[in-house]
Amino acid sequence: MERFSGVVLTGGRSERFGRDKALVSVGGRAMAAVVAAALADAGASEVLAIGGDREALAAIGLAVVPDWFPGEGPLGAIVTAFAVVAEPMVVVLACDLAAITASVVEALVAGLDDHDVAVPASDRLHPLCAAYHVASAAPVMERAFSAGERAVHRALVGLRVARVELPDPAALRNVNRPEDLPR
Repeated sequence: MERFSGVVLTGGRSERFGRDKALVSVGGRAMAAVVAAALADAGASEVLAIGGDREALAAIGLAVVPDWFPGEGPLGAIVTAFAVVAEPMVVVLACDLAAITASVVEALVAGLDDHDVAVPASDRLHPLCAAYHVASAAPVMERAFSAGERAVHRALVGLRVARVELPDPAALRNVNRPEDLPR
């Protein structure tokens, strides 16, 4: 498998949840640590958390990079990730994908091929659960961000997007409220 960096987006405000989702326990581990483990288990050469509570995230074992554009949403964090990762491919995952698995990450990496971005096949784009070729995706997404775009799915316009069938589509279910936590 091609080498890739892994990124967990941990800088959201968690308004609907009421507290920092990245640190909420799922199966005895902070949700961000669960997501990071899926990246590591799939073979990421590095796993970085972008944004969020640096001290708390470091305390659960994550390497944290400050979001260069705090408060500007996940697109700013992805632009930050493109600038700091070591590998030419990066898998970006939201910290609230509590059911994410290494097999999902592996499917995204395998599905990227000669596209700019690989997202799960579903009724809509899932750019916060995606693999990106940094060299081709970064310039397009950075231009969109600089022009004022904040919606990640709209920043993908003009990119070659692969839609990947996931081994477990339930892995896309994110946790927005306490009642969304796995039981």
